[in-house]
Amino acid sequence: MLLSPLSEPAVARLARQAERPPQGLHSLTGGNPLFVTEVLAAAADTVPSSVRDAVLVRAARLAPQARDIAELVSVVPGKAENWLLEQAARLNDEGIEGCLGIGMVRFEDGSLAYRHELVRRAIEGSLSQPRLQSLHEKALAVLKARPNISAARLAYHADGARNAAEVLRLAPLAAVQAALVGANREAASHYQIALRYADGLVPQECARLQEQLAYEYYLTSQHERAIEVQRSALKIWRVLGERIKEGSALRWLSRLSWFAGRREEADRYAADAVATLQSLPPSPELAMAYANRAQLDMEAHEIDSAIGWAQRAIALAEPWANHEILSDALNTLGTVRLIAGDTSGWTDLDRSLQLALTGGFQSQIARAYTNLCAMAVSRREYGPASGYLRQGLEYCDRHELDSWWLYLLAYSARMKFEQGDWNGASDDAAALLRHSRTTPVTRIPTLRVLGHLRIRRGDPGAHELLEEARALAGTIPELQRIGTLAAAYAEAAWLVGDRAGVLRELVPAYDMVRRRQDPRMQGELATWLWRVNGLEHLPTDIPEPYALEISGDWRGAARAWKELGCPYEQALVLGLYGTETEQREALAILDQLGAAPAAQVIRRQMRAHGVRAVPRGSRTSTRRHSLGLTPREAEILTLLSEGLRNAAIAKRLFVSTKTVDHHVSAILAKLGVPSRAEAIAMARNPRDKGA
Repeated sequence: MLLSPLSEPAVARLARQAERPPQGLHSLTGGNPLFVTEVLAAAADTVPSSVRDAVLVRAARLAPQARDIAELVSVVPGKAENWLLEQAARLNDEGIEGCLGIGMVRFEDGSLAYRHELVRRAIEGSLSQPRLQSLHEKALAVLKARPNISAARLAYHADGARNAAEVLRLAPLAAVQAALVGANREAASHYQIALRYADGLVPQECARLQEQLAYEYYLTSQHERAIEVQRSALKIWRVLGERIKEGSALRWLSRLSWFAGRREEADRYAADAVATLQSLPPSPELAMAYANRAQLDMEAHEIDSAIGWAQRAIALAEPWANHEILSDALNTLGTVRLIAGDTSGWTDLDRSLQLALTGGFQSQIARAYTNLCAMAVSRREYGPASGYLRQGLEYCDRHELDSWWLYLLAYSARMKFEQGDWNGASDDAAALLRHSRTTPVTRIPTLRVLGHLRIRRGDPGAHELLEEARALAGTIPELQRIGTLAAAYAEAAWLVGDRAGVLRELVPAYDMVRRRQDPRMQGELATWLWRVNGLEHLPTDIPEPYALEISGDWRGAARAWKELGCPYEQALVLGLYGTETEQREALAILDQLGAAPAAQVIRRQMRAHGVRAVPRGSRTSTRRHSLGLTPREAEILTLLSEGLRNAAIAKRLFVSTKTVDHHVSAILAKLGVPSRAEAIAMARNPRDKGA
């Protein structure tokens, strides 16, 4: 009996169950159930031996002419055109019929292809190196003689033919063409191929190729690789005495080091870049070194210094009308002004985006969308933030700009968390943390959001996430990380009545924030200190909700939080300062969110004030679930239904296996069933409960 091909979603589901990435699996296997199963059981990026053996047994029966055709088509990904087959192989009807018998297909235009990419790879992998080289030489010769053949296709066969001269001519051209249409991962692969033949290059050309590859790695969030090849280029420029190139390479290493989470290295490279380039006549490279120094100071919330460096970069770039440098410097200038509470920063950021869009500067477009979104979220202006987020994610996805796509996803998780969409925030955070190209700068805020969310839900594993974030931030963390992590830790201490713990986290962080210009962060930390009677220095010029609460206008503060769309903060203010009526409203909000620890704080306070008939607090989310499960239990039951074991679920949810074990036991107890299989069956038919 022939099995029908699996759909792409079905293949993706099987891949997730096997803890393997689903990308490309359906196209590789054609959805063939046997191939899918075997690929998932084999090592990554290999043709399973069972598939290879089965394919080669059938191929061994081919007549010589059919085998010639089959082997040629195996080195041509996709379709091999009829004209290519006629000129590079002995093409006849008998040979074609033989090929069709091993799973190839012929199209109306006469072209041939393997039905399954896995079969093509199996045939290709069986060929000796001399035979492969010969076939690629034939294909390259035919393709070069025809017009309108892409550089990428020619470079592929030049590499297969080990034709160094043609690879070095074609691969960089293919990379440029790929980058122009946003295929940055493909561009990186072309530069990688070219550099395999770098022995035939003069040092200057080798260094240029390395820098082009480093840039593509940068765009696609492969920062460690980028650092490695950029360092190699730096060595070449130093040997050659190319001082401007040396300074530019140092500036790039600063940028890459920051993305890789190495702040001290980033600062050192930045200083060396400025010193090197300032010893030479003014240049665009010096302007970019100033812009890079401004960006580093912005991240540290060194407001005056960041503004100064950005303005120096702009002053150099404007006479040259260098819009790429202007876009970069204006981006930083606008962002740092908004951090300091100066709304003129929106104008700078908007101009940065428009310059980047007009010039087609991919990295600057992505950075502009990212910082527009980041500032809108930080200022809790969620309407504009949603627009910037949507546009940014679409642009970065379309152009394979993984570095900023991941950053935007981190802000999506934060925005959903602050707006009370905690399941959505958890999903975004988990997706980012599972991504193969996360870096410290995207992982830290995501761990913070997920850890903070677990604190508010009362879920286990919160402190492990926050500790990982703090460790990644390093021994000299940037202010933005110090403040947000301190707030999360302080809230955790407050929820369990640990006033000393709140002060231990907040006092040093608040003292540091007071010396910088960050009204939002100052307001958040000051408010937590106010709640535990630990605020010694009253802040000025902080956002309205914080200022209202500290001034005693709790009704105004609650109203402001409601208007901003922050239900948890609204509920806390109502519960901490309101009458019984407001406290009951707060409990309703917290129960709906699933914020059990904060709800318990409010209930204790109500009882201490003599309120009678305090609601017991059965979680609304639990009551709403048809089987009476908590959101986390429901999430784990769904993963069980997908066939995942406890260890795989723990990895997916970033908790320990023991935690999942406890949840599974609770699920079985609540459902009154003895086994996982029966729990899964009940999840698929909830009416069976209690029958």
